[in-house]
Amino acid sequence: MRAFLIGAGAALSLGGCAATMPNPPWAVGEQPALVQARVETVVDTDPTVDADDPALWADAKNPARAVMFGTDKTDGLYVHNMDGTVRQFLPSGPLNNVDTRTGFVVDGREQVLVAATNDGKMGINLYLFDPATMVTRDWGFVATDMGEPYGSCMGRSGDDFYLIANNKLGDIKQWRVRAGASGPEVTLLGSRKLASQLEGCVSDDVNGVLYVGEEDVGIWAFPLDATITAEPRSVARVDRKRITDDVEGLTIMQDGDSRYLIASSQGDSTFAVFRIADGIETYVGRFAVIDGVTIDGVTETDGVDAWSGPIGPFAEGALAMHDDRDGNGPQQNFKIVDWRDVRAALNLVAPSR
Repeated sequence: MRAFLIGAGAALSLGGCAATMPNPPWAVGEQPALVQARVETVVDTDPTVDADDPALWADAKNPARAVMFGTDKTDGLYVHNMDGTVRQFLPSGPLNNVDTRTGFVVDGREQVLVAATNDGKMGINLYLFDPATMVTRDWGFVATDMGEPYGSCMGRSGDDFYLIANNKLGDIKQWRVRAGASGPEVTLLGSRKLASQLEGCVSDDVNGVLYVGEEDVGIWAFPLDATITAEPRSVARVDRKRITDDVEGLTIMQDGDSRYLIASSQGDSTFAVFRIADGIETYVGRFAVIDGVTIDGVTETDGVDAWSGPIGPFAEGALAMHDDRDGNGPQQNFKIVDWRDVRAALNLVAPSR
């Protein structure tokens, strides 16, 4: 289905809505609020894209300059324009999770560091995205030495940039990455362990917290500082009311003074939202992305990413998420949702401007 951008506006009204819910509908648990996607990605050169995880970026000085990175679990890394079209493709092999951090200095110039787990080479592919030219290039590879690295994310504390990877056995490793004379230099900082299969993770750099999703169990929190020995703190459990296994993508949205943890629930194609305040994550609701006039809904979702603040046509932020089936075709893709639609659908307080 071709990508279309519709004007940003109020959240989807439930009254008289003819849009189709994902199958199966939500027969068990709290009914989600319903929103529609504003943009979807399209790859004309490959009818069977095996999409997985997105990552958004916008120029802080000119948010109209924006892109979305998206992994293909078979072929590599796509860089999309904000209308969903392909800007660049890097044939890196089977990639899973992708994440970014801005302000990474290489040869005296700030770059965007992009990291994606490579299931074929058993490690992490590193890329540099140049904000000036908006071109992405390969930069290096980090062997993870943990079998298949299933999920990954990045973090930052001051001038330190972190790579974090996990696997299906519950292992979590964290490295510091720096720019060396001939490429990346990485140092293993520590390891952690949970009981079963992991994937999604996200670093709350502001609060120094690493969130990790244990697919059939729930969401856990660790100190971002890997040198701190601490037991994992339970944030939310799979209860099949608010979160249904599998827990997949995790992301953070900053909306004015409010900060939210968002988790994709693959088992029922919904997204649970938690407000983060005073070291506590409080559940505030969940939403689903349903069919619109030109863009289909999101089913069996995997990765999700948030951009806090203006990006492309989205004046107050956006969410990008994986969709396992683009309409009735074989291609998977990514949908982009206006954060204002989610905020309105969940009756969240809008920040004062």
